[in-house]
Amino acid sequence: MEQTKNPRQRRWWQLGMGLLVGVCFGFLLQKGGATDYSVIIGQLLFSDMTVVKIMLAAMVTGMVGFHALHAVGAATLKPKQGSAGATVIGGVLFGVGFGLLGYCPGTVAGAAGHGALDAVAGMAGIVIGAGLFAAAYPLLDRAVLHRGEFGDLTLPRLLHVNPWVVIVPVALGVLALFAWFSSAGL
Repeated sequence: MEQTKNPRQRRWWQLGMGLLVGVCFGFLLQKGGATDYSVIIGQLLFSDMTVVKIMLAAMVTGMVGFHALHAVGAATLKPKQGSAGATVIGGVLFGVGFGLLGYCPGTVAGAAGHGALDAVAGMAGIVIGAGLFAAAYPLLDRAVLHRGEFGDLTLPRLLHVNPWVVIVPVALGVLALFAWFSSAGL
Protein backbone atom coordinates (compact mmCIF):
# COMPACT_ATOMS: atom_id res chain seq x y z
CA MET A 1 0.00 0.00 0.00
CA GLU A 2 1.37 3.43 -1.01
CA GLN A 3 1.99 5.85 1.82
CA THR A 4 -0.07 9.06 1.56
CA LYS A 5 2.05 12.19 1.35
CA ASN A 6 1.54 15.13 3.64
CA PRO A 7 -0.46 17.78 1.67
CA ARG A 8 2.36 20.29 2.35
CA GLN A 9 4.72 18.04 0.42
CA ARG A 10 2.51 18.12 -2.68
CA ARG A 11 3.34 21.56 -4.04
CA TRP A 12 0.65 21.72 -6.77
CA TRP A 13 -2.03 20.63 -4.33
CA GLN A 14 -0.88 23.28 -1.85
CA LEU A 15 -0.82 25.99 -4.54
CA GLY A 16 -4.25 24.93 -5.80
CA MET A 17 -5.71 25.02 -2.30
CA GLY A 18 -4.15 28.44 -1.75
CA LEU A 19 -5.71 29.72 -4.96
CA LEU A 20 -9.12 28.24 -4.07
CA VAL A 21 -9.05 29.73 -0.56
CA GLY A 22 -7.90 33.08 -2.00
CA VAL A 23 -10.73 33.17 -4.53
CA CYS A 24 -13.26 32.27 -1.83
CA PHE A 25 -11.80 34.93 0.47
CA GLY A 26 -12.00 37.57 -2.27
CA PHE A 27 -15.58 36.54 -3.10
CA LEU A 28 -16.61 36.84 0.55
CA LEU A 29 -14.86 40.22 0.88
CA GLN A 30 -16.75 41.43 -2.18
CA LYS A 31 -20.09 40.08 -0.93
CA GLY A 32 -19.47 41.68 2.47
CA GLY A 33 -18.86 45.07 0.85
CA ALA A 34 -15.20 45.24 1.88
CA THR A 35 -13.96 45.78 -1.68
CA ASP A 36 -16.04 48.93 -2.14
CA TYR A 37 -13.71 51.95 -2.11
CA SER A 38 -16.23 54.11 -0.21
CA VAL A 39 -16.49 51.46 2.51
CA ILE A 40 -12.69 51.35 2.88
CA ILE A 41 -12.46 55.15 3.06
CA GLY A 42 -15.34 55.12 5.56
CA GLN A 43 -13.29 52.75 7.70
CA LEU A 44 -10.23 55.00 7.54
CA LEU A 45 -12.44 57.94 8.56
CA PHE A 46 -14.10 55.85 11.34
CA SER A 47 -17.55 56.33 9.83
CA ASP A 48 -18.11 52.79 8.47
CA MET A 49 -16.95 49.78 10.47
CA THR A 50 -17.86 47.13 7.85
CA VAL A 51 -14.25 46.06 7.25
CA VAL A 52 -13.40 46.14 10.95
CA LYS A 53 -16.41 43.90 11.67
CA ILE A 54 -15.39 41.46 8.91
CA MET A 55 -11.80 41.28 10.13
CA LEU A 56 -12.73 40.92 13.81
CA ALA A 57 -15.27 38.21 12.98
CA ALA A 58 -12.62 36.39 10.93
CA MET A 59 -10.07 36.75 13.74
CA VAL A 60 -12.40 35.31 16.39
CA THR A 61 -13.58 32.54 14.06
CA GLY A 62 -9.96 31.67 13.27
CA MET A 63 -8.91 31.69 16.93
CA VAL A 64 -11.79 29.51 18.06
CA GLY A 65 -11.59 27.20 15.04
CA PHE A 66 -7.83 26.73 15.21
CA HIS A 67 -7.71 26.09 18.94
CA ALA A 68 -10.67 23.70 18.73
CA LEU A 69 -8.80 21.76 16.04
CA HIS A 70 -5.61 21.96 18.12
CA ALA A 71 -7.46 20.58 21.16
CA VAL A 72 -8.39 17.42 19.23
CA GLY A 73 -4.93 17.06 17.69
CA ALA A 74 -5.91 18.12 14.17
CA ALA A 75 -3.73 21.27 14.04
CA THR A 76 -0.33 22.37 15.29
CA LEU A 77 0.59 25.89 16.36
CA LYS A 78 3.72 27.07 14.56
CA PRO A 79 3.96 30.86 14.94
CA LYS A 80 6.60 32.67 12.93
CA GLN A 81 9.53 34.38 14.65
CA GLY A 82 8.93 38.09 15.06
CA SER A 83 10.77 41.30 15.80
CA ALA A 84 9.95 44.92 16.46
CA GLY A 85 12.03 45.96 13.42
CA ALA A 86 10.13 43.74 10.99
CA THR A 87 6.80 44.73 12.54
CA VAL A 88 7.54 48.45 12.22
CA ILE A 89 8.75 48.14 8.60
CA GLY A 90 5.74 45.99 7.68
CA GLY A 91 3.32 48.30 9.46
CA VAL A 92 4.70 51.41 7.77
CA LEU A 93 4.62 49.82 4.30
CA PHE A 94 1.10 48.48 4.86
CA GLY A 95 -0.14 51.78 6.30
CA VAL A 96 1.32 53.95 3.56
CA GLY A 97 -0.05 51.67 0.85
CA PHE A 98 -3.45 51.47 2.53
CA GLY A 99 -3.63 55.22 3.05
CA LEU A 100 -2.54 56.11 -0.49
CA LEU A 101 -4.59 53.52 -2.32
CA GLY A 102 -7.58 53.06 -0.02
CA TYR A 103 -7.32 49.26 -0.16
CA CYS A 104 -5.46 46.63 1.81
CA PRO A 105 -3.88 43.70 -0.08
CA GLY A 106 -6.93 41.47 0.33
CA THR A 107 -9.50 44.08 -0.59
CA VAL A 108 -7.46 45.35 -3.57
CA ALA A 109 -7.35 41.81 -5.00
CA GLY A 110 -11.09 41.39 -4.47
CA ALA A 111 -11.85 44.78 -6.03
CA ALA A 112 -9.58 44.04 -9.00
CA GLY A 113 -11.39 40.71 -9.38
CA HIS A 114 -14.69 42.49 -9.90
CA GLY A 115 -13.21 45.05 -12.29
CA ALA A 116 -12.31 48.17 -10.28
CA LEU A 117 -9.62 49.86 -12.41
CA ASP A 118 -8.07 51.69 -9.45
CA ALA A 119 -7.63 48.31 -7.77
CA VAL A 120 -5.97 46.86 -10.88
CA ALA A 121 -3.46 49.74 -10.66
CA GLY A 122 -3.09 48.93 -6.96
CA MET A 123 -2.24 45.32 -7.82
CA ALA A 124 0.51 46.61 -10.10
CA GLY A 125 1.75 48.75 -7.20
CA ILE A 126 1.83 45.71 -4.93
CA VAL A 127 3.94 43.80 -7.45
CA ILE A 128 6.32 46.75 -7.89
CA GLY A 129 6.50 47.31 -4.12
CA ALA A 130 7.20 43.62 -3.51
CA GLY A 131 10.01 43.78 -6.07
CA LEU A 132 11.51 46.86 -4.43
CA PHE A 133 11.27 45.22 -1.01
CA ALA A 134 12.93 42.06 -2.36
CA ALA A 135 15.75 44.18 -3.81
CA ALA A 136 16.21 46.04 -0.51
CA TYR A 137 15.79 42.91 1.62
CA PRO A 138 19.51 42.10 2.11
CA LEU A 139 20.15 45.60 3.46
CA LEU A 140 16.97 45.64 5.57
CA ASP A 141 17.73 42.15 6.89
CA ARG A 142 21.14 43.26 8.16
CA ALA A 143 20.11 46.72 9.40
CA VAL A 144 16.56 46.56 10.73
CA LEU A 145 14.51 43.38 10.44
CA HIS A 146 16.09 41.51 13.38
CA ARG A 147 16.07 44.39 15.86
CA GLY A 148 14.01 43.67 18.95
CA GLU A 149 13.47 39.97 18.21
CA PHE A 150 10.79 38.38 20.35
CA GLY A 151 10.74 34.88 18.84
CA ASP A 152 7.57 32.90 18.31
CA LEU A 153 5.77 34.54 21.22
CA THR A 154 1.98 34.37 21.50
CA LEU A 155 -0.24 36.09 24.07
CA PRO A 156 -0.99 32.84 25.95
CA ARG A 157 2.73 32.00 26.06
CA LEU A 158 3.55 35.52 27.26
CA LEU A 159 0.92 35.30 30.01
CA HIS A 160 1.67 31.60 30.78
CA VAL A 161 -2.00 30.67 30.47
CA ASN A 162 -4.17 28.25 28.54
CA PRO A 163 -5.10 29.80 25.15
CA TRP A 164 -8.80 29.73 26.05
CA VAL A 165 -8.09 32.19 28.89
CA VAL A 166 -7.23 34.69 26.13
CA ILE A 167 -9.73 33.54 23.47
CA VAL A 168 -12.89 33.77 25.57
CA PRO A 169 -12.37 37.39 26.77
CA VAL A 170 -11.26 38.47 23.28
CA ALA A 171 -14.37 36.89 21.73
CA LEU A 172 -16.62 38.51 24.35
CA GLY A 173 -14.86 41.84 23.80
CA VAL A 174 -15.45 41.60 20.05
CA LEU A 175 -19.14 40.84 20.65
CA ALA A 176 -19.38 43.87 22.95
CA LEU A 177 -17.64 45.99 20.31
CA PHE A 178 -20.14 44.78 17.68
CA ALA A 179 -23.00 45.73 20.01
CA TRP A 180 -21.47 49.18 20.48
CA PHE A 181 -20.99 49.61 16.71
CA SER A 182 -24.64 48.65 16.20
CA SER A 183 -25.90 51.09 18.84
CA ALA A 184 -23.73 53.85 17.37
CA GLY A 185 -24.99 53.15 13.83
CA LEU A 186 -21.58 52.05 12.62
